[in-house]
Amino acid sequence: MIDRFVPARRGHRNRGCGILRAISRLPESGTMSEKTTLEKPWTGRFTEPTNAFVEAFTASVGFDQRIYRQDIRGSIAHAKMLAHVGVLTVAERDAIITSLGEIEKEIERGEFQWSIALEDVHMNIEKRLTDRIGDAGKKLHTGRSRNDQVATDVRLYLRDEVDVIAPELKRLQTALIDLAEREAATVMPGFTHLQTAQPITFGHHMLAWNEMLTRDAERLADCRKRANTLPLGSAALAGTTYPIDREFTAKELGFERICRNSLDAVSDRDFAIEFIGWAATLMMHLSRFSEELVLWSSQQFNFVDLGDGFCTGSSIMPQKKNPDVPELVRGKSGRVYGHLMSLLTLMKSQPLAYNKDNQEDKEPLFDTIDTVKGSLKVYADMMAQIKLKPENMREAARRGFSTATDLADYLVRKGVPFRDAHEIVGKAVALGVKTGRDLSEMKLEELQEFSNAITQDVFEVLTLEGSVAARNHLGGTAPERVKEAAAKAKDRLG
Repeated sequence: MIDRFVPARRGHRNRGCGILRAISRLPESGTMSEKTTLEKPWTGRFTEPTNAFVEAFTASVGFDQRIYRQDIRGSIAHAKMLAHVGVLTVAERDAIITSLGEIEKEIERGEFQWSIALEDVHMNIEKRLTDRIGDAGKKLHTGRSRNDQVATDVRLYLRDEVDVIAPELKRLQTALIDLAEREAATVMPGFTHLQTAQPITFGHHMLAWNEMLTRDAERLADCRKRANTLPLGSAALAGTTYPIDREFTAKELGFERICRNSLDAVSDRDFAIEFIGWAATLMMHLSRFSEELVLWSSQQFNFVDLGDGFCTGSSIMPQKKNPDVPELVRGKSGRVYGHLMSLLTLMKSQPLAYNKDNQEDKEPLFDTIDTVKGSLKVYADMMAQIKLKPENMREAARRGFSTATDLADYLVRKGVPFRDAHEIVGKAVALGVKTGRDLSEMKLEELQEFSNAITQDVFEVLTLEGSVAARNHLGGTAPERVKEAAAKAKDRLG
């Protein structure tokens, strides 16, 4: 069999697919060299070498090398713990820590040689460590298994990525709140069934988006808590006979809790499923935002203008300005939904404890993280530069009889039962449809034909500004309430 070595390229993502995905996912850069098969750490029980096809089929190093920093961090903490309990000498501990630090730099410089024969990120790094420092490197794996090692690495990785995602989510919220403050009095139509319903303000609409993201932020923080639990020390499935100190390791790695059951610790992927479930909800929200932006930026609505840097043109129609960013984010929601289904299906039939199936957990998780980070970044940048067309929004609100409910409320205040008021206004709207006029454009005498309760003061409630100002309560669309809500939202963000 042939062992393939290729230099890592920092940040590279290769989405190879098909049955030889382990080979196709290896970095494409660098030169290829060949070497005879390395001895695997588990070959003592075997009398024949691994089939070359199986070796490629089962390898994960093409994608799990992404977690090298977390693997090294976990190994350093484990080495410190082993020295703490007397399994390693201080000299052995220091040699391991120093060499792991140098290996991390090799990887970051793109000089590290990854091997399919060594299967995964863990054995690649351990082999390099042993090559550098000999027997001390072989002692590092004392008291642990790749089962609890990978579970720890993935939790560390997810925790690190959540700490990157949270500020991006906050940045998007800040852009929406700033828009809400600035456009607190900008009138636009509010819709139900995509039909003009009542006048609202653009600021009020942006705060509705922010409320969705606020819930997402709360869920993300909650998700991080459950991910921040230490599996290391569970070994393969039953724990270890060595006198380990799991509290020591947890403190070194910043874990808030320790997994209470070794069987569950090595086989649990709930934390990854929970994160992707969170991501699916976030992407659903971004997809809803995208749908509105696609509509609003169309010539039929013409409410907003997205920055040129977030749109593309047509290869054949020179007049086109396509809202590619919202469309692509809308499409990527389906990608994340698929990853959620993938992980749920992956886990649904697994008996305890660890199974090789779990190797398939990483790529859906990694791609979900990349998708969420990219979507949040581009959305925050785009919303900070969006331009409004307030006159078009105002005209759309005026055309759709959006103050009809205000007229009904006016009649109720005059003593007309609501159901009667509803019928009266419906007849007035029918006249408006027939004559092509809004309620506010009708003469007082025409409106009085439908009810003698209508007097001159009716026109105060039929204006768009009067309509939004009348909804002056907590959660309402009145401009002063929008400004107040935006200020409070900004305070909550900190």
